[in-house]
Amino acid sequence: MPATGITRTTLRRGAVAAAALPLLIGALASCGYGSEAKKEDEKANVAATDGKKLSASEVRIGYFPNLTHATALVGLQEGLIEKELNGTKIKPQAFNAGPSEIEALNGGSLDIGFIGPSPSINGYVKSKGSNLRIISGSASGGVKLVVNPDKIKTLDDLKGKKIATPQKGNTQDVAFLNWISEKGWKVDPESGKGDVSVVRTDNKVTPDAFKQGSIDGAWVPEPTASKLVSDGGSVLLDETALWPEKKFVITNIIVSQKFLKEHPDVVEAVLRGTVKTNEWINANPDQAKASANAKLAAESGKPLDAKIIDPAWPSIAITDDPLATTLKTQADYAVKAKLIEQPDLAGIYDLTLLNKVLKAAGKPEVSDAGLGVK
Repeated sequence: MPATGITRTTLRRGAVAAAALPLLIGALASCGYGSEAKKEDEKANVAATDGKKLSASEVRIGYFPNLTHATALVGLQEGLIEKELNGTKIKPQAFNAGPSEIEALNGGSLDIGFIGPSPSINGYVKSKGSNLRIISGSASGGVKLVVNPDKIKTLDDLKGKKIATPQKGNTQDVAFLNWISEKGWKVDPESGKGDVSVVRTDNKVTPDAFKQGSIDGAWVPEPTASKLVSDGGSVLLDETALWPEKKFVITNIIVSQKFLKEHPDVVEAVLRGTVKTNEWINANPDQAKASANAKLAAESGKPLDAKIIDPAWPSIAITDDPLATTLKTQADYAVKAKLIEQPDLAGIYDLTLLNKVLKAAGKPEVSDAGLGVK
């Protein structure tokens, strides 16, 4: 597994997000994000682009309103990505599921997206390698198995119970099916029926289903996992415990191959923004948590309660490294579960621009695990 280029957050439990928001403005100014710093940023951006406008007037960026998409949430909220674009406008688009984001990318209505590994793999394979490239990592971890402690006290107690995953074939669904298989239990991957009932449930619905007792637990990303805990659930397993070095990709950054070919300068500028965003998140975890919550509040109309975001935030590691070896492993899990045929992932990564940005920033380059463009 590539070990270079990873910046793991050591996120501290912070104050209530709503209380932290007023402090954010002052904190940002003290970190160099005041008016004088803005002038310096603008000068740096002009230098990075040789004083020229970029080749596209706008870039359409997709993301999920999930904490595992913190790079997008914070980068958009704080303007850290926009600052690198020298006048190119960002058109943000929020999605609730990977397939709809891939469809938008395929249909030409999305240029760049934050997305999980399974939809990335499925989109690449179904297009026979013609529609997307993974150009960066974004996050690791942030996935937990939360259960009703009155019904389930040990992992062996899952047998015969109803456990939710977000969607058939999605990243968490694949991981849970693989875990079930390694226990020696049988589940039909299509219907979800077997020794454990795998109930595919939208993350928006899962908390209500849990409270009503129609499911006994869920294998889900944050903040859904912490929402279940706040409703009386108990974390039985953190998925990071199942991975070497406790790292696995949960969010990638992908790009339309057409957009990459026609506007590499815009893609490079976005990556400069995401690298700077990740650096700021890791250096300012409490302020970044408040910023992400402010963006979520703008999306949903209200921020996450402290009892949800405080335990959720530290479980997510923000990283530029795509952790390519773990994506290949997740593809193998999907094959093992008979959800996909053995995929040819050669060329799914193009980390050329990311490594250029990292080198310019004095950071180590990252690996594509042999799955990059030739």
